[in-house]
Amino acid sequence: MQLITLTTDFGVQDWFVGTMKGVILSLAPRATIVDLTHEIPPGDIGCGAFALAVSCRFFPKGTVHLAVVDPGVGSARGAIAVQTADYFFVGPDNGVLSWALAREKIKFICRLTNEKFFLRPVSQTFHGRDIFAPAAAHLCRGVSPARLGPAENDFVRRPWPQPVVRRDGLLGEVVYIDHFGNAITNLEISQLEPADAGEIIWDGGRRRCPVKAFYQAVPAGQAVAVRGSSGFLEIAVNGGSAAQRFNLNIGRRVRLRWKRAAEGPSAAPTAGQAVSRGD
Repeated sequence: MQLITLTTDFGVQDWFVGTMKGVILSLAPRATIVDLTHEIPPGDIGCGAFALAVSCRFFPKGTVHLAVVDPGVGSARGAIAVQTADYFFVGPDNGVLSWALAREKIKFICRLTNEKFFLRPVSQTFHGRDIFAPAAAHLCRGVSPARLGPAENDFVRRPWPQPVVRRDGLLGEVVYIDHFGNAITNLEISQLEPADAGEIIWDGGRRRCPVKAFYQAVPAGQAVAVRGSSGFLEIAVNGGSAAQRFNLNIGRRVRLRWKRAAEGPSAAPTAGQAVSRGD
């Protein structure tokens, strides 16, 4: 199957995404193109990296994942293609591919420099159309990545914000806000025992909510933390937007408090209720 996914910050109002698809289909007319998302906040490399990382593994082997979140377009930043055991990844070498690649077995990295595989002339503001889309199309057709440019030993790695382990829980942060206003954290649920997670606390202890199995486990309008489909804990509001309700944004510090601590003498108040004491 010739399959290419697209992750960009281009939105759908303008012609950018459609033009990239036109370039791809001109070179690889049998390709199937899947839009992962085009609503990454403009220039937000971290959000693009997260969206790609949590979705790429659900595609068939051989899929070409093309990500263009490229605030440095036209500068000296590199352009790369990476072959892993299961996929190909194409995009600017600015870290947008790195969180997805962190869980892949890398076989080959190349820098996209062979102008034979570019669309000419190359715009200094639209490498998605002129460099990355053609590279993805050629890989989809079976062109070896070694033909696209010289081999590289490594790529730019965007640091992942690792949670900090504390005696009574974990310190983390919000890494993504989804369309529903759910604030997805860097607290990975595979590392947690179901009985351990008690509550999420933020804003210096003024806000908190319990960890539950699903959104409607609390009354409408109440805050809740759930084990999201992304594989991470997320703060939500049943029937509402946690991001709007609590002014949550990317980088906001949160604390996961173990259940045994939350059920101690200072048990948590009603979800979303303000409390006077700090952390």
